[in-house]
Amino acid sequence: MPTLTAPDGTELAYRVLGEGAGAPVVCLPGGPMRDSVYLGDLGGLPDRRRLIVADQRGAGLSATPEDPASYRCDRLVGDVELLRVHLGLDRMDLLAHSAAANLAVRYAEQYPHRIGRLALITPGTDAVGLTVTGQDRREVGLLRKDEPWFAAASAAFDAIDAGEAKAEDWVTIAPFLYGRWDEAAQAHRAAEEVQWNAAAAEVFGSEGAFAPDATRASIAALDAPVLVLAGEFDLASPPQVLARFAELFPRAEFVVQPGAGHYPWLDDADRFVSTTTRFLD
Repeated sequence: MPTLTAPDGTELAYRVLGEGAGAPVVCLPGGPMRDSVYLGDLGGLPDRRRLIVADQRGAGLSATPEDPASYRCDRLVGDVELLRVHLGLDRMDLLAHSAAANLAVRYAEQYPHRIGRLALITPGTDAVGLTVTGQDRREVGLLRKDEPWFAAASAAFDAIDAGEAKAEDWVTIAPFLYGRWDEAAQAHRAAEEVQWNAAAAEVFGSEGAFAPDATRASIAALDAPVLVLAGEFDLASPPQVLARFAELFPRAEFVVQPGAGHYPWLDDADRFVSTTTRFLD
């Protein structure tokens, strides 16, 4: 697995997937701070474009830094820029999933001239100050009311929203994140337990990580095409919130993938790859 070394001595790893045409697409995994293996091959996207899939410091095969404060989102921007320079790219197409969208927009804020195209997949919105409310999530959750697991998952969500969650409630709500709660989805969810650096995730969004006013002002002037892709059933990043997110960019395309949850490449790989490659190409 190829690596590069950050100025603080932390070794950062990345994977190269596929031999697709055109310039590579740099992919940032979410979590935050989750091993990039959860992305799989993004539904077969490497057949169309070569992917550079980064492991963030402290996650996957990247090393643990001496300074835990370097997990903070704004400080991770330097690692993204280091990777671009390492790859010899003047501009890069950047794909970010979930919480990593916060890192991607903070990178775009500091290095707008280095963005070719920006694909934000079921993105987190903390970096721009958009809050997802319990009501936002309930509206999406009710679309699944005919599912056999709905009653238990809905009760678990209510407990979480009320601040009365038990550990098992976080497991019970998992079906809300997938378009189909089948064996593949259950295996994907189970693997999360060993893929996530929980301590680093707490630092990722800690005080100072985000400056929403500055980020909004910067992306309002971003002269790059942006894709904001939502999942119809995604409780984590509800489509109605992501529609408002897309409006913050001057050149954004907003797409809702039908029947998809937080991991749209798992729910309909063909549709996800078609939408993403059409945008990237």
